[in-house]
Order: sequence, then structure tokens, then C-alpha cells
Amino acid sequence: MSEQGATQDRIEPEYDLIVIGGGAVGENVADRAVQGGLSVLLVENELVGGDCSYWACMPSKALLRSGAARRAAQRVAGAREAVTGPLDVAAVLARRTSFTSDWDDSGQVDWVASAGIDLLRGRGRLAGERTVEVTTSTVADDDASETAVRTVRARHAVAVCTGSRAAVPDTPGLRAACPWTSREATSATEIPGRLAIIGGGVVAVEMATAYADLGGEVTLLVRGGLLAKEEPFAGELVGAGLREAGVDVRLGVSVDEVTRPQAGGEVRLALSDGSTLTADEVLVATGREPRTDDLGLDAVGLDDGAWLPTDDSLRVLGADGAPIDWLYAVGDANHRALLTHQGKYQARAAGDVIAARARGRAVDDAAWGTHVATADHRSVPQVTFADPEVASIGLTAAAAEQAGLRTRVLDYEIGQTAGGSLQADGYTGTARIVVDTDREVLVGVTFVGQDVAELLHSATVAVVGEVPLHRLWHAVPSYPTMSEVWLRLLEAYGRPGQLDA
Repeated sequence: MSEQGATQDRIEPEYDLIVIGGGAVGENVADRAVQGGLSVLLVENELVGGDCSYWACMPSKALLRSGAARRAAQRVAGAREAVTGPLDVAAVLARRTSFTSDWDDSGQVDWVASAGIDLLRGRGRLAGERTVEVTTSTVADDDASETAVRTVRARHAVAVCTGSRAAVPDTPGLRAACPWTSREATSATEIPGRLAIIGGGVVAVEMATAYADLGGEVTLLVRGGLLAKEEPFAGELVGAGLREAGVDVRLGVSVDEVTRPQAGGEVRLALSDGSTLTADEVLVATGREPRTDDLGLDAVGLDDGAWLPTDDSLRVLGADGAPIDWLYAVGDANHRALLTHQGKYQARAAGDVIAARARGRAVDDAAWGTHVATADHRSVPQVTFADPEVASIGLTAAAAEQAGLRTRVLDYEIGQTAGGSLQADGYTGTARIVVDTDREVLVGVTFVGQDVAELLHSATVAVVGEVPLHRLWHAVPSYPTMSEVWLRLLEAYGRPGQLDA
């Protein structure tokens, strides 16, 4: 690409900050630091914009949206009669591809330049304190590839924003079978007739939903339960939704061995219950691992390939547990919360604090300060775009109990609100709040149901802001909306003071 050459030509030997990894997180760290007056070099070996833009958030949700819209129409009398037939698979895939710009990052590269950030394409690795070596490659006119190593130095900080990748377990034969990971699932150009999915987390249930919508025969193999980190009713409702969509959900089953006799041919999976499953493709969705291998961490006393724990201002903790004053890890690499929105939240804090420290300005690193990522501990929001959707923030009831909090747990059926009954005929869904009764504030909220994702931010504000329940009574939900569930939950708890009367 022409932008690549032009950008690399203006690389300087020193910058205030070097960011290794040009995904959404790295872009945000760089942008905030530039706004704070620093010079920044962004190093990226793949597409600028990273997994979120090209292989995760955006393409996966684009794949899911058409099926969700179709089901929503089918659940309303008067509309269901007008919506017949299967999805137009080619149109769904084309819409997905439009959101990835056909895996062309020119627009992102242009934005980086417009933000005043220098870009160097290549693989970055630490070569010592505040020093990064970048291996670049170019293709000559005769298609020969040439590599070169450029050394750049950071005056103040280096931020590792290299993200994570799908972890493939050591199941006999699995790697040799060339399994799909989330990357292949979100970028596929054809729908396999039979898709086996190993895992029961977010990626597994979302891709099971999408590929069932697109006409595939999907089998979901789950060693434990679905969405095990959520409230138990979330996995139960999602499991029921998957089965209704035709997915074969098998709980308590693991894969003992995988064979694929011919490249591109059928995949055979030997299961722990003694049965055998044959599929056209197998998708592994069993977790993530850090992309910190071959990063040169050993040059600064750390282990290559490991997660990078940090303090709340995102400084990497050294072997002695003390923060390394010049090295930051932001996003998935630090294993605090493997979500794009949390990574961007960390990035805003990290970019600002790096600039503040570099300029000798005051640092607000107290809990909930502007230069820390306090919300990572107990206030992480997440949406699983299955059918039904699962939207949650904070602690589950079990996690709150384990944390030693005295709580009350209250549930309400969303379909019993006026808004829910209007949203879909026979609306099925549940809302739960977990109340810290000593302080009378919410520490956890979960919504499960159609279209609940847009309810989540109100819960996030309540949990993060530690809004007292007596004040939440004055947050009046509009009628008739599904947000009326807030009033019903408060009524179930009882007005503060009313209990003592």
C-alpha cells in the first residue's frame, strides 16, 4: 500500500511513546498521548484496527444482525406473516464484508496519519529499556521479500497492546485438522453444511447462533455449562434459544480426539461420551491466550508468552511485583478484561497518564481517578449477542457472596412490563439485580431477553456510580418501554425507609 511506504519513510529514531500493536486499543493509547502533547510511533504487523475491526466485534455482530432482525419481525403479529423464507446468505456475507472494508485498512491508516501518529508496519519486540526493534519486510518488483530491522527508542514509555489470540487446546489431532478459530468463523465466504463448535462461552454461542441462522447444521460441544461466568439462568435461556433454532447443544461433553484424513475433507470428533461426530468444519472457541510471544520480554526480566499483570494505571508489574515505570500493557495482553470496550477504557487512562507523567503534570491515580482503570475489577459490562441477548454488569449473585457481601437478589420477568409485551408476542426474558444491603447500592445487574443490550448502560451507570437505591426511585422509566423493569425491581426490593415503618 502506498500509505505504508510514505508512513515508514518519516520514522524518527526517538519518540516520546512507542505503542506495539495497532488495534483499537493501541490506536486509542496513541491518540490520547498525542492529544497530551507527545510524539508517538505505532507499530503494527497486521491490519491497522486489529481484531475488533476485521475478525471480531464488527464482523461477528454483522453476521448476527440479519438473523436477529428476522426473528424480531417473526415475533410480532402482522409482521411475521410478511417475513418468510430463509436469510439471503450472500447478502448477509456481503454486508459483513462491508463492515470490514473487505479487510482493507486504508481508512484506518488515513485516520492514524490525520491524528498525528506515525505508523511503522512490522513486528515489534523489546530490545532493552525503552528500546524497540521492528522487523519490516518489503516485496521487490521481482516478488522477492526483503527484511530489515529498525531500532527506535522511547523517551518516556513503551505500551504493549498486542492483544490475544484464540487458544487451541492440545487435544490429539486437533491442530492437524486445521480447525477454525473466531478469525475464520467471522471471515468465511461459504457456510459449512455441518459445523461443530467446541466451547460454551461468548464466541461459541454467538457463532452457533449466526451459523444456524445462515442455514448450517450446528453442533455445540460444551464441557461444562453455557456462559458459565454469567448468572445460571442466562445459560439456561440461551441454551433453550439455541435448541429452538435447531442447534444440537451437548452439555457435559468434551472432545477426546480429532481426525481429518484429507485436507479440506470431513472432520471426525471422538467424544467423551463414546459417540463420534462428523462435521465439515470444526470451530475452536475455548478461550484466549496472550500475543506476547517473541516480544522480547526476556530483555526486561519478564517471560515471553505470558500475560502482563499491571497496576491500575496500566504499568507492567516486574518480577518483584513493583511497577516498571516505563512499560505499560493495555488491553487483552494484561488479562484484566478481554473486551474491546474495556481495552479502550484502559487505553484512555494509559494514554492520559503516560502524557501526564512525561510532562510532569499531576497524576490522578486514586480509585476512580482519570488515570486508572478501576472499573476492571467489579464493574465490567458485557453483551452476548445470542438469542436471547445476555447483558450484564458487575458481580453475579454467586460472585458477590464469594466477595463477602451481604446481598439481596431480585428477579423480574421482562415480558411482564408493558414495553416487553409490545416488543414481542410472548416475550421471554429475565432481569436480575444484586443489591449490597449494607450500602443499598447495586453491585450486579443481568438482563436476558430480546433487545436487552440497550438496557445495559443504565445499569452500568447505576453500578459504577454506586447510585443509592433511594435515589434510583427518582429515575423514572419512560412508559411503555422495557426500562420499566427498573421500577418493578425497585418495587420488589421496597422503598428504603418503608421497610422500617
